Amino acid sequence: MINPEKPTMSQPPNSLARILLLWGSLLAASVAIAETTYFPDPFDWQAAEPEAAGFDPEALESAVAFARDSAETEPGDLHQVLLDTYTDREPDYRVLGPTKPRAGDSGMILSEGHIVAQWGDVHRVDMTFSVVKSYLSTLAALAVERGLIESLHDPVGRYVTDGKFASEHNSEITWHHLLQQTSDWSGTLWDTPDWADRPVGDGPEQWRNREMHEPGTHFKYNDVRVNLLAYSLTQVFRKPLPVVLRETVMDPIGTSSTWRWHGYENSWVELDGLRMQSVSGGGHFGGGLFISTADHARYGLLMLNRGVWEGTRLIPDNWFEQLRQPTEARPDYGYMWWLNTDQERIPEAPENAYWAAGFGGNYIYVDECNDLVVVLRWIPELEAVIERILEAKESARQCRKAA
Repeated sequence: MINPEKPTMSQPPNSLARILLLWGSLLAASVAIAETTYFPDPFDWQAAEPEAAGFDPEALESAVAFARDSAETEPGDLHQVLLDTYTDREPDYRVLGPTKPRAGDSGMILSEGHIVAQWGDVHRVDMTFSVVKSYLSTLAALAVERGLIESLHDPVGRYVTDGKFASEHNSEITWHHLLQQTSDWSGTLWDTPDWADRPVGDGPEQWRNREMHEPGTHFKYNDVRVNLLAYSLTQVFRKPLPVVLRETVMDPIGTSSTWRWHGYENSWVELDGLRMQSVSGGGHFGGGLFISTADHARYGLLMLNRGVWEGTRLIPDNWFEQLRQPTEARPDYGYMWWLNTDQERIPEAPENAYWAAGFGGNYIYVDECNDLVVVLRWIPELEAVIERILEAKESARQCRKAA
């Protein structure tokens, strides 16, 4: 569980005192963060001169130029890009959710919450593909905090009882497995079988009769199973996930009203007599989160500050250690965030840095040690861009040595 143990009448008084002391410490920590950290108002985001923020201005300008030079914004028609990318690779592939053409690249670099660099149209709403998986991860944390899920190691079938987890194999799948993409769930969701997403094998016979893996032992990047996580969370919240995200995270941190989270034309469900759409955990089949660079940056800043925004805790503190626990079957992946385990992916960055990543070069990079958030849109060269940004920041050397 990710929330502190709640006191019960059977606990001795000293146990209750310890719990009250713990809550007091957490509150004090939240207040301390609020007193020392800048949080932007909804319509006013302060900038800082690069030199004052500890950057070499010329080196930072060079890093931004490199990022822009590596941007890929053509072809712009992402509906056609999806068809061209997956039609020959996946059986019966079709685009089930909305798409939006991409235009120019954009990006933001935040240091201690202030903007030290930005480019392009940071308020333009774009598809973000698998970056939305990291938002979905946050909703899992909130489901546990609210007591809607007792433990992430519980079988999902304890909460979703419509048959999707009824088989002997699927009954062993936990929330933990879904978050780490190691569930190996077998079935069909929204008319797409699990094996049809990035199929493994030489043809339909091998695809349909794929090797089965014990949950937790095999990593597979698979949007059908991520969509299953979104569907399962919808079942426990019993309301549309975009509404939950807006109420608990996006409105409190001052994002715009322009972002949208889409599902598919066939992903509608009925709960408690209300018809709602089960949203997509990526843009593989279209849909997903359509959002601006600036709104991504606010979410990144919330993550940087370990779930606290202006003195209010929105995400449990210990979630920020859980999401960075390396997946045994894929050590550079955690709870739907990519990790810098052993500094292998980005040697210049600290090991505890992590990022959300989506098709086409969409990223939110979070670096607590360097007090840094970087958002990139349509820029595939994450590692090279981050290395150049860190080279421009004098204090980054200390974080690299500390790691």
